[in-house]
Amino acid sequence: MSQRRRRSLAFLTSGVLALPLLAGCGAGDEEGGPVAAGQDIAMTSRDRVADGGVVRWAVDTLPDTLNTFQADADATTARIAGAVLPQLFVLDAKGQPVANPDYLEKAEIVAREPKQVVLYKLNQQAVWSDGREIGAADFVAQWRALNGKDSAYWTARNAGYERIEKIERGKTDLEVKVTFAKPYTDWRSLFTPLYPKQVTGTPDAFNEGARGALKVTAGAFNLGAVDKKAATVALTRNARWWGRPAKLDTLVLTAVPRAERPAALAAGKLDMAEIDRTGADRIALAHRDAKAAKGAGGAPAHGPGASVTAAQATMSWAIAYGADESKAKEEQASRAANTEAAKKYAEEQNALRTFAVRKSLEPAYTQLAMNGASGPLADERVRRAVARALDRKALAEIVLKPLGLPAKPVGSHLALAGQPAYADNSDALGGQDTRAAQALLADAGWRRGGKITEPSGAKAGPEASSEDDGKTPSGPGTGNDGLYVVGQDDERGGDERGADERVGDEQGGAGNPAEARPAAPGLSPALTVAPLAAQQQASLLAQADAAREAADPDAARDTAATTDTDAKGAPVREGDGAGQGKASAAPAPAKQARTSGSMLAKDGKALSLRFVLPSGPGSESLRAVGERIAQMLQKVGIQAELKKVADESFFKDHIASGQYDLALYSWPATAYPATDARPIFAKPEPAADGSLLVEQNYTRVGTDHIDQLFDQALGELDEGASRELIRKADARIWAAAGSIPLYQRPELVAVKPSLVNAGAFGLGAPRFQDIGWKRSPAAQEKNAKEKK
Repeated sequence: MSQRRRRSLAFLTSGVLALPLLAGCGAGDEEGGPVAAGQDIAMTSRDRVADGGVVRWAVDTLPDTLNTFQADADATTARIAGAVLPQLFVLDAKGQPVANPDYLEKAEIVAREPKQVVLYKLNQQAVWSDGREIGAADFVAQWRALNGKDSAYWTARNAGYERIEKIERGKTDLEVKVTFAKPYTDWRSLFTPLYPKQVTGTPDAFNEGARGALKVTAGAFNLGAVDKKAATVALTRNARWWGRPAKLDTLVLTAVPRAERPAALAAGKLDMAEIDRTGADRIALAHRDAKAAKGAGGAPAHGPGASVTAAQATMSWAIAYGADESKAKEEQASRAANTEAAKKYAEEQNALRTFAVRKSLEPAYTQLAMNGASGPLADERVRRAVARALDRKALAEIVLKPLGLPAKPVGSHLALAGQPAYADNSDALGGQDTRAAQALLADAGWRRGGKITEPSGAKAGPEASSEDDGKTPSGPGTGNDGLYVVGQDDERGGDERGADERVGDEQGGAGNPAEARPAAPGLSPALTVAPLAAQQQASLLAQADAAREAADPDAARDTAATTDTDAKGAPVREGDGAGQGKASAAPAPAKQARTSGSMLAKDGKALSLRFVLPSGPGSESLRAVGERIAQMLQKVGIQAELKKVADESFFKDHIASGQYDLALYSWPATAYPATDARPIFAKPEPAADGSLLVEQNYTRVGTDHIDQLFDQALGELDEGASRELIRKADARIWAAAGSIPLYQRPELVAVKPSLVNAGAFGLGAPRFQDIGWKRSPAAQEKNAKEKK
């Protein structure tokens, strides 16, 4: 996995809350405009936060490694690093990197010619937990480990470090001077986190030494016990910390699956947890019931058994106490189980009344991705038509409006509102316009009522089942490598629309309905798509068909030798080469002609696109958006055939492998788009073996111009000029229409109301030492008297 991907993933959960901005060390506050939604963290001054206590904070998993630069690092790795290791630059409430005064007195470019030189002046009190000063030796060791020159280091990222020419001590031990061989605008991204030289000094220490333990740290917290049986990681207050001391004694990171978090909150196992829409709804219902009942008990009018009618209840009672002893025994057991479930649910609801839901928007956006490698979407006009058919505001409202969050569509691929590089460049493509979409499709040759030829007796649409066999392996080299994908933990449940707005399975896939979170991070080589030989063969066959049709159009249409499905009934994609080159082939079935009616057709084929959606719990909102998109496309004559697939196969078997036409997934925002976003939008290039190198560009759409703009932005040391180049690149990405940003994802966090400086951090990140429990009014009064 690349450095860029790993850093993007880490930004979702790591870093520290807004810190005071040092002069000359941060980006300007005016560019990017206001954030779409601010932080919701119950910000409280430290004198009103109690000293001591424990907070249990939910995470998805225990980390496989504590080294954020390794391929299997995850969001929990990043959260731990943010609390226990130096973060030289952190993200403020607008997602901008600012210097962290706990570690830096100053950091700035001191020379641009003949080479870029950055001077770091370290906080003179900053020391590692073993008492050694943080200094140049730690910078040098990390650079050598990550610059890519020594293959013995198993690194997942090196972007930026490979541009460094040398690192040396400054005038004092507190100064570190970094000279770059090539100018690097994103220099602030480096050395965060900074590991001690004990971890990065040798390949063995780097590869194995920091996987399960960090013997030396330098944060507000130390790494305590990692209890795999209890699925917890304890972070304890650092007694040697030179900054403002942590308010909490212990911060316990507890691994709890998202579906189980409401129950864990109710059981008192968690104090704070990011939750999905279903969990947020349960807490809202608990508060509503508390107000309605005014403290009275009784079962809630929702949950298990709430939908049972009087007639059903009567029938159940009759069977349970009827003459048929076998049925009676079975029904009694079922009634007892239902009663117990309802009782447990009611108890959980009573407990959930003690939690609040803090809301903001995550530093990530959901997009509609269009696979431009082959098929109708290889034509830019068709991609642009799909984009012009979408009402992006209506799609954002499906997810965000019911939550009371601003439902403004995202206007950039490379930044979010509030970040300095943000600008709404969607005009480069154009907004929703049905006539414009239809004109683009007509220009591309697609017509309503066109003639469609297909094998006799075949059903319209693909025959393939939407159930995925999940046979593709996971792990290194499979593409299952940590892409932050919407679904497993993002669009948190709930179809907000009525039944009349939904698109039924008769318009899309069938079978077992899953949204995938980024699969477990793994080392991922460049993905390969469509061997060159298969592409050449497909091209030659297409030329032969064209020549035959020119000679005899009717005969050519009647004898077109393409098989619509493979042996398993799955659609065969252009360029797959399925069934080609066989010594003997079964005679093609007789074809019958029909017209496309109100839908579009061209060259005997209907304009039908495979729309892949995850089917698992937590992705209800995503599927609602997908179904609404299908309705919008139908209005312009495009059939979107919805295919719901298992969460675990959504990314690796479909997105990464290119087996889709349309898909919904998310990319995290980044403070360093010149570095982190380039591989996402880089033009795919053929490799020496004939495969296609797509990096992270899973739409397979890119241009040389976009690549050049990224390269220029990366080497431009004037921050304003670099951001302007990023905006130009974004405008070109919009024009290419490979992906369409829709909305910023919701962030919902359940917390105890008395827990402060914590919750929905938005574009910022937690300042761990300020998190704590609010003092009671009596304690605050006593504290004020003591200060006097």
